[in-house]
Amino acid sequence: MNAEKSYEDINASKANMDHIYNQSDPRAYFSELKKLDYAIPQIAKPVFQKLIRYLQRRRDDTLHVLDLGCSYGVNAALLKHELSLKDLYAHWGQKSLTEATSQEVIEKDQRFFANLDAPENIEVIGLDQAEHAIEFAEDIGLLDEGLAVNLENDALPAQACETLASVNLVTSTGCVGYVTEKSFDQLLPAVTQGRPPWIANFVLRMFPFDAIEESLNDWGYVTEKLESRTFYQRRFATKDERDQALESMTERGVEPSPKEREGQLLAEFYLSRPARDAAEMPIERLFPA
Repeated sequence: MNAEKSYEDINASKANMDHIYNQSDPRAYFSELKKLDYAIPQIAKPVFQKLIRYLQRRRDDTLHVLDLGCSYGVNAALLKHELSLKDLYAHWGQKSLTEATSQEVIEKDQRFFANLDAPENIEVIGLDQAEHAIEFAEDIGLLDEGLAVNLENDALPAQACETLASVNLVTSTGCVGYVTEKSFDQLLPAVTQGRPPWIANFVLRMFPFDAIEESLNDWGYVTEKLESRTFYQRRFATKDERDQALESMTERGVEPSPKEREGQLLAEFYLSRPARDAAEMPIERLFPA
């Protein structure tokens, strides 16, 4: 089955978040996702932190992270600061912000994040097609640079290539399925100009990863899945969303787990690295059971 077609079909069965994904501030986005117990950025945080610490031991300067599907800079907020997703739900859900304009939210957030603990020694580049979300994350200082582009349809801007040459780690927590091998085919020449970065993807179990893995293989990457572990993303929005997701999994030969049948949307973790790095530290040694 063609991967692009399967992505399109599977996405048609998912809850549609388009109406909240690209607003001028994240209040509506967090309000809706809180109802679904959206948790994957928090679940992914210690995994990404471990990769960051490992990579930082190999270098003396700032580590550069490219977050795919970054939206409002949520992963950046969690990785740069001692914050939890619960903290962000509380922050953007405060009653005092109910009547605030987006500009007032931006001004308050600039002060809020500037007054937190000193951020980790990382810089985060965000890539997403949601230009308003990118702009917000840049304005409040969560993203050091934002790239608002849809690489499924548009070319990577020439000026972005120099920025992406410094990337040491690529992360994603749910964009695979909206993003296909087309985006990776555009990104890989840019991010591998120097030492190729590690690429860490949390992928919903309903989506195939094969085509992206093949693209990565063409650039000398070895992809490992963290076996026997799944990661909670959120609750299914409706019974219909659950049923169609389970059907998609079954059609691909993936056996739905009891948790999925009970209503949990689960992801798996894939780590893609240059062959030498993968041989030196297999994924199961990086993340022992």
